[in-house]
Amino acid sequence: MKFIPQSSTERIRCYRVLDDNGQPITNRNFVQISEEVAVKMYSDMATLQVMDTIFYEAQRQGRISFYLTTIGEEAINIASAAALHFDDLIFPQYREPGVLLWRGFTLQEFANQCFGNKADYGKGRQMPIHYGSSKHNYITVSSTVATQLPHAVGAAYALKMDGRDACTVTYFGDGGTSEGDFHAALNFAAVMEAPVIFICRNNGWAISTPVSDQFRSDGIAVRGQAYGVGSIRVDGNDALAMFSAVEAARRIAIDEQRPILIEALTYRAGHHSTSDDSTKYRPAEEIEWWRIEQDPVSRFRKWIESNGWWSDEAESKHRTTIRKQLLDAIQVAETSEKPPITELFADVYDVPPSNLFEQERSLRETMNRHPQDFPSDFPF
Repeated sequence: MKFIPQSSTERIRCYRVLDDNGQPITNRNFVQISEEVAVKMYSDMATLQVMDTIFYEAQRQGRISFYLTTIGEEAINIASAAALHFDDLIFPQYREPGVLLWRGFTLQEFANQCFGNKADYGKGRQMPIHYGSSKHNYITVSSTVATQLPHAVGAAYALKMDGRDACTVTYFGDGGTSEGDFHAALNFAAVMEAPVIFICRNNGWAISTPVSDQFRSDGIAVRGQAYGVGSIRVDGNDALAMFSAVEAARRIAIDEQRPILIEALTYRAGHHSTSDDSTKYRPAEEIEWWRIEQDPVSRFRKWIESNGWWSDEAESKHRTTIRKQLLDAIQVAETSEKPPITELFADVYDVPPSNLFEQERSLRETMNRHPQDFPSDFPF
């Protein structure tokens, strides 16, 4: 009689390409990338940092209601997006704006969504940072944790049935693996052999709950193995490692028609959102060490600089340009009209039922009775 032990004596190794100083580790196989791709990867990572700073400040000024940063997770965003194809469907959580940025979503489009104006594709009905764009194959963000995982598997199975040369990719945090949808999705994907890539951002915290209070397993990768899903653990702060792992995962998912799980180890170097103060549950010194010493953007910059592809002058010019463009975009978004009242009741039914017409009529009567409670320029 022999019981399988509750944990292995040896942890799953973590795939890395660059060391902490941005230098390639010897004897590591990785996908070679061109100067053009490398520079775009870095510039988009730097753009994310500028976006986070300015939008976060805008929320603190009361100009938008909510915001959530990607500080410390820029490499996971951009490097994974760079390794995918445009036809691949993205099922994000809420910390993947970099994927949209890589695919061409403009700063104005980001600002329109955060301010919920008439140009917002969600027509002002979503919280800020709940981006979505059909033309970029990016499914709209939902706050509900892990609901996107089964959706991604179902869509992947549809791609398989249609014989498409594409896969689906879904992102989630370590907290998402504590939800039932994670387990259902992995089992669904394994049994149906769906071409889907699961990318888990294991950043150590599910809001204020550390991973030590969530599970006793060796991280997330072993869970994929338990369900029969090929898995790998990657340094999520290493852009080259992330690019290589996702590029290989995509090839396997499509060529072999099976799912892959990527556990990207990182650290959430910002607060969970503007509704959170993470210094209440973790040391400020720890946050600062990760934000500065383990910054994935700085690590990748050292590598492209060592190749002669970037400079201090290029850095200053890029960040100054992005900051100006973003401030201009915010000014336009903030002064644009809001969506009309009718949009509150649209896009649910092909033919709206009578109760929705009644609700719209009641709302208009309420606004007319209490004009002091509504802006004078509020669009009807």
